[in-house]
Amino acid sequence: MNIESCYYLGYTSKVHGKQGELIINLDVDFPEEYKNLESVLIRMNKQDNSLIPFFISTTQLLNNGTLKIKIDDINTVDQAKALVGKELFLPLDTLPKLTGNQFYYHEVVNFEVLDKEKGTIGKINQVLAYPTHAIFEIINVDGKEILIPITDEIITNVNRENKTIEITAPEGLIEIYLE
Repeated sequence: MNIESCYYLGYTSKVHGKQGELIINLDVDFPEEYKNLESVLIRMNKQDNSLIPFFISTTQLLNNGTLKIKIDDINTVDQAKALVGKELFLPLDTLPKLTGNQFYYHEVVNFEVLDKEKGTIGKINQVLAYPTHAIFEIINVDGKEILIPITDEIITNVNRENKTIEITAPEGLIEIYLE
């Protein structure tokens, strides 16, 4: 499976116990949704985007939001150490479908952004995820970058069919980037 059709789940942080169990640091909003994982795709080499499937025999969600897993055929600490620090992925089609104004960040890349006052302001180049909140990085027709915070107050409509997001930007925000 190729990495473009998957989403990042987290990474293996350390070996746990003598039977080769691993601790996964999950990079998700709701860790409890992953407590019954049956398999994961592991990126063995950062220079290579290929992913290798591994089947999971047991999982246990820990109090700190991490997940302890036992991978089939990994039975020793040495075997498990080879998997520490590796990125984990799952296929995009395993994500539940979102509706309304909810969306996954990867889903809205290349969506056109329409402001209530300014009209079309450009296309989403990427979503920048910061600890306090996420931001749309929009590139307008002149190649200028416009940064818009992703908040419920700003986003008024997400139209998946037309690949557009309608916003009501705070007064003066867009002008800052166009001057």
